[in-house]
Amino acid sequence: MSPVRRVQVLVVGAGQAGLAAGYYLRRTGLDFAVLDASGAPGGAWQHYWDSLRLFSPAAYSSLPGRPMPGQAGQSYPDADHAARYLAEYEKRFDLPVHRPVKVLAVEDAQDGGLLARTDDGTWHTRALVSATGSWSRPFVPAVPGRELFTGRQLHTTGYGRAEDFTGARVVVVGGGNSGAQIAADLTGHAAAVRWVTRRPARLLPDEVDGRALFEIATRRVTGGGPRISDLGDIVATAPVRAARDAGLLTDHRMFTALTPQGPRFADGAVRPADAIIWCTGFRPALAHLAPLGLRGGERGRIATAGTRAAADPRVHLLGYGDWTGPASATLIGVGRTARQAVAEITGLLR
Repeated sequence: MSPVRRVQVLVVGAGQAGLAAGYYLRRTGLDFAVLDASGAPGGAWQHYWDSLRLFSPAAYSSLPGRPMPGQAGQSYPDADHAARYLAEYEKRFDLPVHRPVKVLAVEDAQDGGLLARTDDGTWHTRALVSATGSWSRPFVPAVPGRELFTGRQLHTTGYGRAEDFTGARVVVVGGGNSGAQIAADLTGHAAAVRWVTRRPARLLPDEVDGRALFEIATRRVTGGGPRISDLGDIVATAPVRAARDAGLLTDHRMFTALTPQGPRFADGAVRPADAIIWCTGFRPALAHLAPLGLRGGERGRIATAGTRAAADPRVHLLGYGDWTGPASATLIGVGRTARQAVAEITGLLR
């Protein structure tokens, strides 16, 4: 039986949020480790589809302490560039990442600390940063007849490139950024693309990119300005604008059920389809924290005060969305909340 390894702070996840936390922890001198379930660096960026581009220029897609370099020939870098940047960032700051290590459960230790049980032994820590993101928990809604459809079904996580759907009739489900981008990506390759959403799709003004979104979120923190949701839901990236302007990107309301041949819509019509791509979002990957009994917040989430779990000052949640810090699920935004989390942890331990 392997001995319990001990650190003052344990970070779970080595995507952008976990690395930002590691950067600030390195500056404190605290003893810490980062556990990553993935076999390679790069976080979720290493899994995105081929044509994906960041919403922001490289200079506005940077983690603390190291600007993202530009990508040759691209105003907005692609996902592979972002993954390489995270790998270089991890190496540059000599962050103590252990992989692949999957954290199975976090429990109370008898001495007031925490025990993280993994598939590679147990770690003892006095404070924990959960930065596992949501990529490992894709969400697909319970639609009547979903098991009857005889065509191909996949989630955003399984989409790679438009060429894989050449000549196919594809239904793309979801009114967010991934739904709009994948529907736009498929035009010109698929024989037919039908984009369906629960409510009318709202594209942000064309001039709004990730840089502007971060500035809007920053103004909200300081007490003024509109909410992003007041302006729209979808960033009008260049491919999305091109498909929209060509009349190839029109949203339709959600179907009511699936049949073996394809979706049935409210008017009773069944539209034959070869594939359905569920761009229906994710849920936070937080099962490892279940033994601590922290849930009870809004919508069944863990209640937080900033990044700290309201019920347990030893635990911080980083990068899961605005409920764990404004813009905390973005490259440029996670640094601010990581700094806050590490400052609170340092105060707790010292």
